[in-house]
Amino acid sequence: MQDAQGRPVTGRVKWRKFAVLAVPGFAATAALAVALAQGAIAASFAVSGQQFKISADSLAGTGFAQYGGVDVNAHDELIPVAVTSIKRAELKKLCQSVVMRLPILGAVSLNLHAGGGDKPVQATDLFLDATQMSGDAEFTNIEIGRDASTLDKGPEGAQGMTDVFAQQADKVQMTKVRQTAWATNAGSFRLNGLDMKVLKGERECF
Repeated sequence: MQDAQGRPVTGRVKWRKFAVLAVPGFAATAALAVALAQGAIAASFAVSGQQFKISADSLAGTGFAQYGGVDVNAHDELIPVAVTSIKRAELKKLCQSVVMRLPILGAVSLNLHAGGGDKPVQATDLFLDATQMSGDAEFTNIEIGRDASTLDKGPEGAQGMTDVFAQQADKVQMTKVRQTAWATNAGSFRLNGLDMKVLKGERECF
C-alpha cells in the first residue's frame, strides 16, 4: 500500500480501538491473578458449562469447612461458589446426574448411583463447589463467622480469602442431602456398587 506521494505505508495500530478491545481481556486476567493470589479459586480445573445435581440419603463427615470461592470455566469467566470441604466423608445412596443438550438427540441424562446397602461411598479430602445445598444438618463444635483464611479443621488447602465469611466444625451429619454443583474434587473417592447409565430425556436425582 502507498500514500498519495507514492511512498510505502507501514502498518499502523489505532491505539484507541486497541485499548477498547484489550481492556476487558486485561481486566479478566487481572481478576484471575488476584483470585489465585488470594486463594479464591476453588476447582483446580476449568469447569464445564453445566452444573450437576447430587443427592444422598445421608452424609457423615469429619473435618468440615465451608467458605466462599470462585470457579473458572474454559472462557476464563469467574463463577461464585460455596466450597464445602470434608477430610473424611461417607455417603449412603449417592446419586449424581447431569443433563446434556445434544444436537438431534435433545436432552440426554448421565446418571450415577453408588453406596447402596451396607457399603457407603467413601471419600477423603472432599471439595464440593456448590451453588445450592439443602438437607437436615447437625454439627459438632461448629465455628460460624470465622475468617476464611484461618480455617484449620478441613482438608489441607481448605482456606479462602482474607475477610471472607466461613464456618468449620469437627463433625457434620446430614440427611436428605440435595446439592447443585459445578465441581467436585477428592483425594480419593470410592464408589461402592457403582451403577452408571445414559438415558434419553431429563432424569435428574431431584
